[in-house]
Amino acid sequence: MLSNPWVYLTLLAIVIIGVLAAVATRLLRQLKQQKLEQEQKKVEQQQALQQHDKKIISSVIIIVRAMKEEQCDMGEGCWRLSVLLDSLKLSQDLNVQFPAVFKFYEAIKHMPILAARKKLDKQSRMRLDLERMKLEAEMAEDIRQDIDLLHQYANERNSMLSES
Repeated sequence: MLSNPWVYLTLLAIVIIGVLAAVATRLLRQLKQQKLEQEQKKVEQQQALQQHDKKIISSVIIIVRAMKEEQCDMGEGCWRLSVLLDSLKLSQDLNVQFPAVFKFYEAIKHMPILAARKKLDKQSRMRLDLERMKLEAEMAEDIRQDIDLLHQYANERNSMLSES
């Protein structure tokens, strides 16, 4: 009975099919595990982005309040807000939503600050201050409107990020 070659071939085929089934099962389990790990990493990355944005939004709220209460110069506030808003990871096109803030920043970002400003002669500093103050006066109303909208936006985003 065991001398029949078909019996050997059948047993060999069963062994091969069994080995292939075991390998396929193992590969499917690995694939499932990889998908789970990728999903977990995606969730963790999303949470990290939300945490980052929450910190930024909190800073935006503080600066906006200070600007509304005139504790923060309009130029400095727009500078800081533009940089902060550009660093948000989960929001886009904020320069379209708050054009005056970004337009003002674009107009003054070439102006030196801190140590570089101190190196300038008095006349250059005065000329830059005059340029900034003139621009501030021209754009003040638009900036105030943007600040009001930005305050509302930041409070809403803060609430959304806190719920997540």
